[in-house]
Formats: sequence, C-alpha cells, structure tokens
Amino acid sequence: MTSLESPGVDAARSGRLTAGIFDVDGVLLASPHEQAWREALVGFAEPRLFTTAMYQAHVAGKPRLSGARAALEALGVPDADQRSIHYAECKQERLEELIKAGNIVAFPDALRFVQAVMTLGWPIAAASSSKNANRMMQSIRLASGQNLLDAFSANVCGRDLAHGKPNPDIFLLAAQELRVAPAHCFVAEDAPAGIEAARAGGMTALGVARLHDAEPLLASGADLVVASLDQVALDSLAGGDLRRQST
Repeated sequence: MTSLESPGVDAARSGRLTAGIFDVDGVLLASPHEQAWREALVGFAEPRLFTTAMYQAHVAGKPRLSGARAALEALGVPDADQRSIHYAECKQERLEELIKAGNIVAFPDALRFVQAVMTLGWPIAAASSSKNANRMMQSIRLASGQNLLDAFSANVCGRDLAHGKPNPDIFLLAAQELRVAPAHCFVAEDAPAGIEAARAGGMTALGVARLHDAEPLLASGADLVVASLDQVALDSLAGGDLRRQST
C-alpha cells in the first residue's frame, strides 16, 4: 500500500468531516478554460462542436494533455493521440492570453463558503490538475485582504502526478499534506471525473452543479449536489456532516 492509497469508500461513511478540499475551475473560479479549449480547436475541428456538455464530460478536471486527447477523440479527429500535444499547446497559449486580459471571476458563493469553512477552524486545500490555477487564484482578493491562494492550508494544484482524475491521487495528496485522513475530508467538485476521484479516495463528494448538471454528478457518486455553495448547511457542517440547508 503506497502513501497515496485510500482506505476505501466505506471509511468515508464513518468519518466525521474536519477538512475541505476544493477543485478550482468551475468550483471557485469562472475561469476561461472552456473558452480556451474551444477557441484553440481552429485547425483541428469545428469549435462550435465543443459544447459545455462535452467539456464537462470529457475535459473538465483532467490534466492538460489528457483533456486534449479526450476532446479530439470525442470529436472524431483523426490521429487524436499524436495531434493532442499540439492542441494542448494551442490551448495553453490561448488561455494565457485570456488570463492576461483579466477573464477570471470568482464565484461569490464559493468565496463565502471558503471563508465559512475557515471560520470553523478547518484546514482546507486547493487541488486542481491545472498548472494555471495558482496564478488565477492569486488574482482574486478576499474580504480579509489576502489573495485566494493564500487562504489554503495546502496547495497541490498543477502537481505532476502519475495519474489524473478520476484517479484519486491528487485528492489523497491534498489530504496527506493537510495531515487529515481521507475519511474526514470533503471534496468540492464540478466535474464527474472529480466526483469519481473523491469517491475512489474514500472522501465525501460535494458536487457543485453550476451548469444545471446535477444528474451526471449524482450518477458519478456525489454524496450531495448543490447549485450554489450557499445551499450547504453550515450548522451541520460544523458538526462534521454534509447536508443541504433546509428550506
């Protein structure tokens, strides 16, 4: 058993939550990743065919090269494996242009939720496969004056791991650096691959369905799905349980 292996999903059902792990794109930030992937398709495939549903199903949450290959394969592009390297490079160039232009917005509910979890005294980690996540979070200021990246007790964004989501390695590494057992962590994710990774790591999976896509998140095993993080019951969370606010 390696240091990143999970004790199993059953352990998550008996663990009281004491820490949080957050994906970045789609959970904390409305970043231009999807736009960059779509616009970089010129010369590979028709960009209009790259829909939000395709992005969520095949690309979101995956490392750059894996996402590029998955997108080209889903679009039926010949020699997708070989051409994915160039497509990934084109996407990164376009993304950097969009970041420089300031096309990054934080979700207000996410900032409120992060600050609420911090108020509980819980350690929190940022865990995104994107190597651009740190730079984007540094551009966002919290009410306290610190930038969003500095709010996290641990940061494993953009690490070079052997396996990307839906493999749980990135979340297990985050739990390890938080010094919290996986069974005591919740993971906030907006992509099915991320939900699968959280469950594979024996963690509680919180799905964030900002795109009215609750069904695939539930199908992937999310323990709770919300359209906004404001819907999470903070009083229950303080007691270590993840629930929706009662209406």
